[in-house]
Amino acid sequence: MNGFSDHREAALWVQTKTPAKVGFRFREMGSSARMRQTESIVTEKKSGFTATIIADSLLPGKRYEYELLINGKLEKVDRKLEFQTPALWMHRTDPPNFDVAVGSCTYVNEPFWDRPGKGYGDSMQIFKTIADSKPDLMLWIGDNTYTREGDWNSRGGFNHRYTHTRSLPEMQTLLSSAQNYATWDDHEFGPNDSDRSFWNKDISAETFRNFWPMPSQPLGKGPVTSTFSWGDCQFFMLDDRWFRAPNNSSDSSRAFFGEQQIQWFLDALTYSRANFKIVACGGQVINDARVFENYAVYPVERRSLLERISAAKIPGVFFLSGDRHHAELSRLERAGNYPLYDLTTSPLTSGVHNPGNEANTLRVPGTLFNGHNFAMLHFSGPAKDRVMTISLKDNRGNTAWEKQIKASELK
Repeated sequence: MNGFSDHREAALWVQTKTPAKVGFRFREMGSSARMRQTESIVTEKKSGFTATIIADSLLPGKRYEYELLINGKLEKVDRKLEFQTPALWMHRTDPPNFDVAVGSCTYVNEPFWDRPGKGYGDSMQIFKTIADSKPDLMLWIGDNTYTREGDWNSRGGFNHRYTHTRSLPEMQTLLSSAQNYATWDDHEFGPNDSDRSFWNKDISAETFRNFWPMPSQPLGKGPVTSTFSWGDCQFFMLDDRWFRAPNNSSDSSRAFFGEQQIQWFLDALTYSRANFKIVACGGQVINDARVFENYAVYPVERRSLLERISAAKIPGVFFLSGDRHHAELSRLERAGNYPLYDLTTSPLTSGVHNPGNEANTLRVPGTLFNGHNFAMLHFSGPAKDRVMTISLKDNRGNTAWEKQIKASELK
């Protein structure tokens, strides 16, 4: 799998079935130069036999081909292995055009561990569809795997569940062609609707990092918060579980993101000079219906965060969310400021949910979609007229709806 990538280095990830010495060889696409070799790492049972290895001394704006070595021998793979580095464009050219795929909620059936009855997971066709769309980046924004009762109490259980999902043949081309970035929601964090009280969250976070190479860790080894940039966008991958108080807590000011994360987030937003500041988290932020696990169920912290973003006059903020098993676009009008949007895209393969008469008064008409889906974000245009085109796609790649948002509309 391709992990994060920057101008000088990129993360490459591999998992073996037993302990093995692994490494990669790589070179710029189209080059006849001899392949360079990364360091080698021996995979271990404790980390699920996973390894994240850095390909370094790279150049910006290039595509690289790579090969996998196991115990010093070339491993034959039935697909192209490619990664890329972001362009070095600032103060030089207009930002590059690029495409980002976004999805959440991947359930893969395993009858022995599943509840009795019809499997909750559906066709895995959607991963081939996303790969065929050729995104530069793939954002996995929560419930990227679904842990079960047999998984929560042991390191082996977490490793098994991640391995079971990651082993999907349908997912392989996507994982080894796009650059993959992730945050989590409750189902890979722990039990359904789990919060900061989850007894095994340290092991859960460690497993997440073993299976998802992280581009940054501004809050340390606990929360899976991270940030990275690509083109004229800065992406903020927030953690809605580590600091979260129980949903049914009687404390009206209970935490959702938590003050430590919020303070870092506001500082980072304020510092950022990106045209688009894309904020991804597992749960809906802008939907004002106080149902399920929406941020609206945490009204004091939600109101405070939105007021602080408004008071700081931070341009370019746009939210992405998952969790809800349907897709929609929410829009919050703000007096004297630009509107805040929240694009919800869910599910990839999990069960579909129809919100019925749910009172999301901020839903943009015509954007509700009940079916397996993902979103494509296309960023294009000259530096002073950048546009984000949102396309909501079904699992066959058909466009359910499309909307353009200019950077100038988020100022």
